[in-house]
Amino acid sequence: MKYIVKFFPEITIKSKPVRKRFVAHLHENLKAVLTEIDPAVQVKRGWDRLEVLTAGDSELCARLVEAMQRVSGINAILEVVEYPLPELDAIADAVLPVYASRLEGKTFAVRCKRNGHHDFTSMDVERGVGGALLARSGAAGVKLKNPDVEVALEISKKTLFVVGERYKGLGGYPVGSVEPVISLISGGFDSPVASYLTMRRGMRTHFLFFNLGGRDHELGVKEVALYLWHKYGCKQRVLFISVPFEEVVAELLTRVEDSQMGVILKRMMLRVGNRIAEELEVDALVTGEAVAQVSSQTLRNLSVIDEVSERLVLRPLIASDKEDIVAMANNIGTGEFAANMPEYCGIISVNPTTRARLERVQAEEARFDMAILDRAVANSRKVRIDRLAEEDLERSEVEVLTVPLAESVIIDIRHPEEEENAPLQVRGEVLRIPFYKLHSVAADLPANKTYMLYCGKGVMSRLHASHLLAEGRLQVKVYAPTALRK
Repeated sequence: MKYIVKFFPEITIKSKPVRKRFVAHLHENLKAVLTEIDPAVQVKRGWDRLEVLTAGDSELCARLVEAMQRVSGINAILEVVEYPLPELDAIADAVLPVYASRLEGKTFAVRCKRNGHHDFTSMDVERGVGGALLARSGAAGVKLKNPDVEVALEISKKTLFVVGERYKGLGGYPVGSVEPVISLISGGFDSPVASYLTMRRGMRTHFLFFNLGGRDHELGVKEVALYLWHKYGCKQRVLFISVPFEEVVAELLTRVEDSQMGVILKRMMLRVGNRIAEELEVDALVTGEAVAQVSSQTLRNLSVIDEVSERLVLRPLIASDKEDIVAMANNIGTGEFAANMPEYCGIISVNPTTRARLERVQAEEARFDMAILDRAVANSRKVRIDRLAEEDLERSEVEVLTVPLAESVIIDIRHPEEEENAPLQVRGEVLRIPFYKLHSVAADLPANKTYMLYCGKGVMSRLHASHLLAEGRLQVKVYAPTALRK
């Protein structure tokens, strides 16, 4: 099967050097994503398109298309049949095998895109092929506006492409083609969506998490960060950075006046974010804040919060409604994480300020021991996101097996969408519990059985197995047919 990958239109209007750079990033990203599914896939680069060739079956092709739809920088994916360009009156011979069955009893219109020098126009092709199809198929007729079927053709110099299917791409710029950022992620609805938007706009996005006191919350945020990276990150190397903030919270509760705590907590986070950004040579931080969504997000408060930042603070959702944010979260697959996220609310002001005054905030901060912030930075953990599971394995050794144990229960913890696209084929008892629900469900699982977690790639299953083993109630292993080794 052959696919033509069309670039996001904003890429095509760039200067020649910038366009070449963006297309090179897209080529490398697409190749990295697709070779994981089909090691034999070919990705060829051209000036106005990429070409993807695979010898895989229909199931493999469906997986490749779904993966291409998650790669930013792509406007459309065309499934095509390629022919040497025939004479005008013979083009319909190439089109009929692809479209004849679809035209039966339907109205249609022929759409032709053409580049190169030819002795005919695109309209000549549309008229000639349309007339031939009407005469030689069971079509109900030609209808130029809102037809039942659009017969799509593309002619490039001496090549004819008959477009069998057209799939919508993600748009945006290729990940890595724009400077990197650090996203402050908490795991709710907002910050994962903000992270997705920066990734879609081409920014390699590191994840910065402030642990306010709960390992369950940290695990949940790792899950959503891993999900975003696996689905939209195009295998780019990014970091998951966890900063212990329990002592910071304790100091705020002890030293700072109640109404100012929310604003000051955000200022402390930006201070730490700036220091980490300086170390990583990153020029911007990202947050999921939207104007007036909560008390700390009034324009006045955001201005006071940003006063401590030496770097640009990007807020992709700044003018978004909550309903729109939730809808986008559900669309990209992070909404279920937010709905099941364990949260730690260490700072809840009784009467939070909505119009913070900088001088008062600075006076409150003067009582804060900044050495605590230094310790938080010093104790932060930076882990490549593809090695998160290994980091947790340092605390709990997890046994990884390539075949199921007799009488064990396999728990398929994949996202429902992934499980539906590639059902697990294995003998024995299989439970389907998405990883974002596993922690809450695990407490009700019988303790007299052995459970083997399965997630496809082996990363999420090892992360959760480590967590469950640390709790000490269940016998847990990992089932990885193609085991992910350290």
